[in-house]
Amino acid sequence: MAEVLHRLEVESLDLGPDVRAVLLELIEPETREPVKGREAARVWAAIVPALAAGEKWALDFFAHLDRVRDFCSRHGIAFRESDVLVVPRLPAGSLVAIFERFAGETFGVRAGSPLASGDATLEGALAERGLDAYREAFPRYLFCAVCDFENGFLTVLSEHLWASEIIRRARASLDGLPVAVARPV
Repeated sequence: MAEVLHRLEVESLDLGPDVRAVLLELIEPETREPVKGREAARVWAAIVPALAAGEKWALDFFAHLDRVRDFCSRHGIAFRESDVLVVPRLPAGSLVAIFERFAGETFGVRAGSPLASGDATLEGALAERGLDAYREAFPRYLFCAVCDFENGFLTVLSEHLWASEIIRRARASLDGLPVAVARPV
């Protein structure tokens, strides 16, 4: 077991009666400042696939597409362009690299069966309205999530994943990393 240096706090959010949301916040326990850099990217790269639990998942970029396209091309990372740039499931090393490089950007991740056939409606809405488009789309997916890693947040919208299930999946995925998973104190 690694020495605990960071804390991942997981709590339900009230975003209204029609939205079930869970906030994951990765912080330094003493200062409550967000964890940043490669260490944070490693933690988020362990959590995202664990939340998907074998379902197809992808990252959604709707801004700064030239930078994302260039990064993916230089690193041999597959992507698909529609109205947004969609990066399908990645191996851990590539996921850490993309999370570290784009930690200062807000982008999305989604998991679930609609990815198999594409979701032109959602992708068009993402290009138009940004991640607000997930509000209508998330019930069709296992989850949709907003990645704001610069501020230490991952906000999960899901009809299927409760805070307790996210805690269970996160704990299992972080074995060996210096992170304690808990509800806020």
